[in-house]
Amino acid sequence: ERYWSLHYVPKLRLGSLQAYSERFLEIFDEAVRLRLVSDVPLGAFLSGGVDSSAVVASMSRASAAPVKTFSIGFSEKDYDEVRYARKVAERYGTEHEEMVVEPKALEILPDLVRAYNEPFADSSAVPTYYVSRLTRRHVTVALSGDGGDEAFAGYLRYAVDRFLSWYLRLPAFVREGVLRRLVESLPRTKRPRGFVGQLKRFVASVDPVRERQYVRYLCFFTEEQKGDLYTPDFLDATSDDDPVGFIEELYRLSDGPDHLDRTLSVDTSSYLPDDICVKVDIASMANSLEARSPFLDHHLMEFAAACPGSMKLRGWQGKYLLKKAVAPLLPPEITRRRKMGFGMPVAEWFRGELKEMAHDLLLSERARQRGYFRREGIARLLQEHLDLSRDHGYRLWALLFLEMWFREFIDTGG
Repeated sequence: ERYWSLHYVPKLRLGSLQAYSERFLEIFDEAVRLRLVSDVPLGAFLSGGVDSSAVVASMSRASAAPVKTFSIGFSEKDYDEVRYARKVAERYGTEHEEMVVEPKALEILPDLVRAYNEPFADSSAVPTYYVSRLTRRHVTVALSGDGGDEAFAGYLRYAVDRFLSWYLRLPAFVREGVLRRLVESLPRTKRPRGFVGQLKRFVASVDPVRERQYVRYLCFFTEEQKGDLYTPDFLDATSDDDPVGFIEELYRLSDGPDHLDRTLSVDTSSYLPDDICVKVDIASMANSLEARSPFLDHHLMEFAAACPGSMKLRGWQGKYLLKKAVAPLLPPEITRRRKMGFGMPVAEWFRGELKEMAHDLLLSERARQRGYFRREGIARLLQEHLDLSRDHGYRLWALLFLEMWFREFIDTGG
């Protein structure tokens, strides 16, 4: 029987930003302090983002000895955050270790497939696995910053979702006849995180039902792409499925007073426990490492839920209160920069080291005989990606992991 749920009403009315900041730091420092209780060596993941940096800052203020911190980086600049992690490490004099993940690191992909035991499409499982392995060489317990985005509205998608309400007020002929065609005519970009890439993603996901638009924005595959990819039999077998219906139900169950809080509630009930926590738990325990997240402390989550939406998302700035509260504790570059997320340069890798592996597995006769995907649909994804006409990196990763999962657990009866 469920004994606790997160509620977004009633709201706290503390008055000033200073009052909210002081209350946050009081609860946050206590959450960190409780997770420092350990009979074994302890450290922290340090990505260079606000959340993990705030955890390290709090740990350092509570610890007499230098904190041990661990970071993972990439040679691709758009995905590398180690320079920011170093700034925090230097600020607090931590014993810092870091590692650069190269494409050859995907030799551990079969180990990941076995560890996750399900078709797990989040490619950041790779750097999470590596930072866990690096960390375990030095400590047995590590604190992380997971949960901060879902509690304090840190993802860009929350701001994008707010923009949708303005976009839908435009006349349909302006949205569909002018803006959509204009955005679709823009040259394709190999930088999906850039402005053009995000704009194309937004236009492709627009739905007048905001709940459905939100989950469409998160999906790797549109319904049109599924129609092009699925075999006729598989398409027919899934024709009655509603892959976003459960999200609409979570929206309905939330007591959030506005759409932002209801969306945070949905992510806290789905994305956080079904993706983020699963990813970290399995990657860490596969390396015999215990991961703890102060942001998942129930007192801190309750505080965040009770904060007004303006304290979480202010204009386009997510994590407004969190950034203001920890700003005095961190280098200014940390709180002012755009969120990167713990992503992996899969797009670049599928044009390089992963290209041959993806072709061999996804276009194999063995994969075709499963009857799920049309070979020409898969081939089109691969070719468009290589031609730089489209970025299918995350889609190809999901398909590759799925195929390897079939071979590990289904074909062998594993």
